[in-house]
Formats: sequence, C-alpha cells, structure tokens
Amino acid sequence: MPRGRYAPSPSGWQHLGNARTALVAWARARQDGSSFLLRVEDLDGPRTVEEAVLGNLEELRWLGLDWDEGPDVGGRFAPYRQSLRLDRYGEALANLEAQGGTFACYLSRKELRDVASAPHGATPVYGPNERAENARVAGQREREGRVPAVRLALRDEVVAWRDGIAGEQRVEVARVMGDPVLRRADGVWAYQFAVSVDDLAMEVAEVVRGGDLLASTAVQMVLIERLGGTPPRYLHVPVLLGPDGERLAKRRGDETLRAMRLAGVPAERVIGLLAWTLGLQAEAAEMAIGAFLDRFDVQRIPRHPVRLDVDAYAWLQGTAGPPEGAPHVVVDSVERAR
Repeated sequence: MPRGRYAPSPSGWQHLGNARTALVAWARARQDGSSFLLRVEDLDGPRTVEEAVLGNLEELRWLGLDWDEGPDVGGRFAPYRQSLRLDRYGEALANLEAQGGTFACYLSRKELRDVASAPHGATPVYGPNERAENARVAGQREREGRVPAVRLALRDEVVAWRDGIAGEQRVEVARVMGDPVLRRADGVWAYQFAVSVDDLAMEVAEVVRGGDLLASTAVQMVLIERLGGTPPRYLHVPVLLGPDGERLAKRRGDETLRAMRLAGVPAERVIGLLAWTLGLQAEAAEMAIGAFLDRFDVQRIPRHPVRLDVDAYAWLQGTAGPPEGAPHVVVDSVERAR
C-alpha cells in the first residue's frame, strides 16, 4: 500500500502554514487509500518544546485529521520520534562510510563564512574552497583531539525530478547545495540526513511539505539513493505568508492552532480559510474536514505563496465578515488576486 506522512517539528505550536501542509498531506493519502503516518522530528533537544511533542498531534486531531501510525498509536516502523531512532542513524552513517562517501570536517561555522566571504548568519555552500581549507587544517586538529562534523561528499551531477506541485526541477546539487552535514560536531544528527534515513526506513512513497524546503530535496534524493533506496514522490506546497509578507512563525503565538482553539475559533473556520488559500472554494467559508477531503484537488493549489491580509485574520477570529475576492498570490514579490 502507498504511504504518505506528515512530520511536525515540536519547536513550538503548529501555525496556519503547518496546518495547511498537514491538510494537503492527509488529503493526498486519504484520497488514494494510502496509509498515513505521523513522525515527530525532535532531534534538536534544546529547541524541542516537550509539551508540543504530543501537543502538535492534539492540534491536528482538533482539525479532524487522523493517522494510521504515529508516536501515540504505534505501528510497524516504531518508534515515531526521531530522538528514539538514533541507532538507525548510526547504522546508516556506517553504511555511507563503508562506501567511502563521507569525510570529517573540522571547520567551524565562522571559518566556513570566512572562506566563502559570506555575511554573518548566512549558510555558505560547502564546495572546493571549503574542502581545501579543511584539508589544510584537518591533520593538526585531529592531533589536537578536535571532534569533527561528518559530511557527505557530493559528486558533480544534476538531480532531476518532477515535483507534484512545483513541476520540473533540475539541480546541480554539488554547486547549489554543497556537501551536506550528516552529523554535527556536537553529535547531533543533521535534519537532512535523519529525514532521508527515516523516509527510506518507513517506506514513505510520497512526501508533502512546505515550499521553503524545495531546495533541499535534491540532497535528500542523493542520500536515499546512496543508502540503496528509491526516493519518494515530492509535493511542495507554496508557503503561507502573514500580512507583513513574511512566512508564518511559531513564535507568533496568536497564529498557532493552540491559540485559536483556546480563543474559541471553530476548527471548521480554520479549515475553511485554508481551503480558500488552496483554491478549493471561491470565498472563505467554514468547512468540515469531510468536505475538505471531498473537494480536495492538488491541481487547484496556487503555484506561488499566498499572503493572508488583516481581513482574513479578522474573519478567522470572528470580528469581521469573510475577505472579498480571491487570496493574494505573491509572484516574484508582486501580489495579484488569483
């Protein structure tokens, strides 16, 4: 049976953008009879909000979503929390090391930025210059007992695939993405690596996630293939933006499902607003989860980010009527009504 998944990161409560992606992932699985699983991506201990580990699942259940496997219901691929799967990542890394496709990296973040002349906070692409600098310092730092990060050595290749929403993609993966970290110097497993190992191990056939993660797909496809698997299908839902044009964030508490539930906002109103942004109804109106599934059509999803304005928020909170017209679709920083 085909398998889909949704994998929340419990660094906070789920916001409207997270809920929108979850609805699409769930509807895709339920429409074609796939098994649907929930996996909690809680690798980064300091950023994990323990209350949100199962709290995120409660938020999704409030919307009406259900799943066949997960940390609260079990399943044949348990455990479904990444923090309990660390031995699997060790085994996968040993597999890659046996192939000769990994290397130790002793460069700090600051050194990487300096080599790339990248601004503070930017993530430079790890390429030839970084490899050369690492080779220059590696011997001395190994003798000093420094603990390195482990990276995957990418080949010069083009990774091509057809995304179910974004369409045809071609990425010169080494040039664009650079050699990815598999395990950080502090021992924490990297997101890209853990996700790839788990999607392969859990036999995930389709991955639905936010459009902001599209660029990382090529790396994950390479990792899955190096581990002996076939990459799943990918569908990247264009992101949902707030009135300020910025991506929604969990730190904005009033935009979370938990805050809306506590404020008495009906789940049907949240579903209706998100259905409107997904092109499933002409205007914002309350919608039950069953109706969402009946109307769902991936071909109707806008191919660009959608901006929620203050009128949409006011309607959601019950202080104004529904917003007029179609959602604001953002194309190359120019908004238009779809």
